[in-house]
Parts: sequence; structure tokens; C-alpha cells
Amino acid sequence: MYDFLPAIPSIQDDTFTQHVQQLLDHKTKPVGSLGVLERLALRVATILGQDQPLLQDPQMVIFAADHGLAARGVSAYPTDVTWQMVENFLAGGAAVSVLSRTNGIHLNIVDCGVARDIARREQDPEDKLPKPGEPRLWRRKVAYGTQDSSVGPAMTDAECRLAIQNGMALVKKLPGNALLLGEMGIGNTSCASLLLARLANIDVASVSGMGTGLDAEGVRRKVEVLRAVLDLHAGVTEPLAVLAAMGGLEVATMVGAVLQAAAESRVILVDGFITSAAVLVASRLCPAVLERCVYAHRSGERGHTLMLLELGAEPLLDWHMRLGEGSGAATAWPLLVAACAVLREMASFSTAGVSVKSA
Repeated sequence: MYDFLPAIPSIQDDTFTQHVQQLLDHKTKPVGSLGVLERLALRVATILGQDQPLLQDPQMVIFAADHGLAARGVSAYPTDVTWQMVENFLAGGAAVSVLSRTNGIHLNIVDCGVARDIARREQDPEDKLPKPGEPRLWRRKVAYGTQDSSVGPAMTDAECRLAIQNGMALVKKLPGNALLLGEMGIGNTSCASLLLARLANIDVASVSGMGTGLDAEGVRRKVEVLRAVLDLHAGVTEPLAVLAAMGGLEVATMVGAVLQAAAESRVILVDGFITSAAVLVASRLCPAVLERCVYAHRSGERGHTLMLLELGAEPLLDWHMRLGEGSGAATAWPLLVAACAVLREMASFSTAGVSVKSA
């Protein structure tokens, strides 16, 4: 059924884990005294298969698309905001633009299904790769947004599969060993809520929040719409079918990117609620995907805590961020760099000539 997906074996290796843990334990510090930073160093080392891990050419990829369900009033903003924010990313004015620039992260924006064509620009040539401070636009539009999932499937099976393949092919083009996930699409918190509710069998009301800024009445109406979507697709449970019925083109493209990045043993830095939904779908297709993921933060979006529990995830930050875009991933990135530097550069007791703990 999933013959077009890459093979993703487990990277669990007890011998290597013990080796890296021993390196950390013998650094010039009390054992475990760097806390989460040490666990992060171990995780990144395991993903890369390197006991002296070095993160190279980090790629922030913002997957953008529109949602037919947005016409049902599930967002506080109009759908035009999607293409307007894509332009803002490319102009360098968005939060993720600033944070990526500040942290030396290459910024990619993918038009997976924006409901309007993005103007041609200098970033278009297929052989042009992004550089820090120079955003790169990738045109991978499958359709001008999804259909309204409250009246039928959001995507056809063919559209869903093409979007996944687009994501896989894109990652193959990108250099580096780290993929940072971002997204843009008015209505996509509803999409994420639907995917979590169905795939984890959770009441949709408990995973539906304010999104872009709905008030209490708006959230109530949103939940009603989402319940109707779930009822319409009550018999749909297989992961790809769920994604096609209720997902978004940006989420499907992201699923493909996550799968390919995992197959290449890249570090996958997951942002917030919507990007976690893509990881959830990818993990239902290939469970070993989760071994390659690092979770940037706990979003202020209501359903993200339950999503993280479902994924068995430990987020690095809990700063009540809920902007999306990949802003949380870009903010957390320096922590990964620091964790790797500790493992590579920090002296051991023996090399530094420092006495060990007394018996």
C-alpha cells in the first residue's frame, strides 16, 4: 500500500548510545549536570550516527497552502492572508524570516497549494539553493487549495500522493543534515485538530483552540464544523485516507518531506501544532520517523499538549508561542547547535587534567 514511501529503519543502537553517554559522563562536569542539554546532545548524535555531531546547512522549510474548510469560518483571518504571508516571508519581514536570518538558517518557502499564484521572482530557478538571508521559493502547487472537507474529501488520493512525493523530492534537493519544519495556511489548525482527533481517537473539542485568534463563540462554531467533518468521514481510518479526507496540501507535502528527511537520517526539528500533525501522519506510515525528531516547543494552541503526548515527545521550550511559521523551531535551533558543541568541544576529565569525583 505504501510502496512509494522510502524505507526508514530504526536507528536504535544500544552500543552507540552507551558510547555517547559515556563521553558525556566524562566531560568536566558532574554527571548529568547539563540536564536536558545532555539528552539533546545524545539524541542528535544518535540521529546523525556521529559521536562528534556537527549540524550543517540547516534548512527551514515553510509549507504553504489554502484550505476549502476556511470558508466555513474556522479562522479569524481571511484566506488572502496565506499568499500575503508568503510574500512577507520572501520579503524577509516575517518572524521566521528574522529568526532564520539571525540564526544562520536557510529559508525555503514551498507553494504546495496556495489559492493564488505567487509572482515570479529572482528566487525561482530550480538550480538555485537558498543562502542565509536569501529566501528561496519552491513552486510545488498541486491545486489552488483543498476542497471543503465538510462536504467531501479535501484532496483526491492522487493529489495527496503527489503532494507527498513533492515533499520527498524537495528534501532530496536540499543540502545539509537538518530539516526545520514550518507552515502557513489559513485554516490549518482545524486540519491539524481533525487529523489528531481521528488518528488518536480523541474528542475534537479537546484539541480545538483559538487558532489565529477566534473568540469563545468562534471556537464553539469551529468545533461544530469539525464534528461535522469527522461525522462525514466516519469510516475513514487508514492514515493516508485520513490525510486525503481531512488534511491540507501543505501537511501532505510536509509528510513527504519528513519521511525523506528521516530516510536520510537528518535531524527533524518540529515546530508546533500543525507540523506535529504532519509528523503524526508520517509516524503512522513509518513509526521509526519519531526516532529522528526533536520537538522545538510546546505551542500555546490547545491541542498541542495532547499531540505531544501522542508522539511521546519532550519539547525543548514552553514559551506559549502559537504563531506557527516555524518560529518556534527557529528559536530553538541554537540549543541544538550548543548541544552538539558540548559533545564535540568540551574537555574530558582526563584531557583537561581535572580530578574526578572522590569515591
